[in-house]
Amino acid sequence: MNINTKNFVSITEANQNFSRVARLVDENGAVIILKNNVPRYLIVEFEQAEQEQLAADEDVLSISKRLIAKNKQSSR
Repeated sequence: MNINTKNFVSITEANQNFSRVARLVDENGAVIILKNNVPRYLIVEFEQAEQEQLAADEDVLSISKRLIAKNKQSSR
């Protein structure tokens, strides 16, 4: 994921102007909220979060298939 420093928002600003944060997410896909000048929270579109979860599930599935195939060969 590419990070644009224009997408950094302080937690105070996010609290006072959440509609601006939501607009930044709509325009750029993600916003990082800083707490004490340290990245603390990441806000992404729900669809992007779902896609990330699907990718993680697919990785687990492919790893499990590979391990099952490896163990089948070892047990023969």
